Amino acid sequence: MEIRMDFLNCLDHDTSMKILRCLEDPSDLVRASFVSRSWRDFVIANGLCKQLCLSMFPHLLRVDCVIEPSCVMEKASEVGCSKFVEWETLKREHKAYAFLAQACLSFPFDDCIKDAISASSTDNYPEESIRNTLQKGDRVGRRASYWSSKGQRKAAVPETLVYKLAADICVITEINIQPFQAYFQWGSPIYSAESVRFHLGHPKCPMDDTLGEPLDGCADDKFIWTYSSPEFPMAQESSLQNFKLPEPVVCIGGILQIELLRRVQRQEMDGLFYICVAHVQVKGRPLSSAFGVEILGPSGKFVLKTLSSAPRSSPPPSLPEDDALYHGVPWHGLADLEQFVNGLGVGVLDEDWNSEDDEAAAEMDDELAF
Repeated sequence: MEIRMDFLNCLDHDTSMKILRCLEDPSDLVRASFVSRSWRDFVIANGLCKQLCLSMFPHLLRVDCVIEPSCVMEKASEVGCSKFVEWETLKREHKAYAFLAQACLSFPFDDCIKDAISASSTDNYPEESIRNTLQKGDRVGRRASYWSSKGQRKAAVPETLVYKLAADICVITEINIQPFQAYFQWGSPIYSAESVRFHLGHPKCPMDDTLGEPLDGCADDKFIWTYSSPEFPMAQESSLQNFKLPEPVVCIGGILQIELLRRVQRQEMDGLFYICVAHVQVKGRPLSSAFGVEILGPSGKFVLKTLSSAPRSSPPPSLPEDDALYHGVPWHGLADLEQFVNGLGVGVLDEDWNSEDDEAAAEMDDELAF
């Protein structure tokens, strides 16, 4: 008869932690929690899914607490010892962080811009509004479509464009910008910036979903920036130029600022320097279907809300091979993701192994394969 032994029961705590911390994929760590009740309790009690998620995405260190709005009524009625409340909190965090880590890697890759908020200046408002940059290309019908700054005598004067992203939590990987070429002016000049930098953050006060007309003027005092990218050189070309961030960044609060640095083109008519942009794209993974946030004042801390399940619609378009490699784990059956995480609190295998356990483990591997 084959003898089986649970090594976690034979090793000290620190050695067990070192072994399980070698699991670098959140789905592998969740599978480990399905092995037995003792494994599940060990993973949850030591917050291993939370540790892995925070090591993968350091911006999530600003999470103050995790809540499930659907469980508020149930929690309000609960009474009991503090250990029970603490254990329920650990289980909730285990489920949320496992889901969040996998979502950041496998949610559909999509355009993340929802709307335009403001431009630091606009030459002819609203005809040359920042909202024109949401349209692909540089023309709408026979009309030129672009945003233009006001003219400046000094080339060093910067400009900023601020956008609302598609979700309160987005994993941003790249931003694409198309400078505008004024084909209606002599010589068809291109009004690009010399370089560009990106800032991600959140509003100081809650914003309405319906933003109305974009503001004409600097709005920096309305936002807190929690991430700033390196400075990228911009070519004086009218093509859509790609700027990949050094690594994927979790934007908490859903606000992007594009900082356009130094002007290169002077307009012949008035001798002033301008910057003009035809189109802006933001690529990444919006997590609006599964998570929400509530910013806790000026501290920058936030409450992470686990919402509804992942969308069960058809899969997104496939990415080119180089994009798939850059953006991490490819997307594999998002409809199974919630099922994968919902199993964290149910269906745990017994500590004593038997043939049914082997069959359940094999079946789980098929179910949780991404």
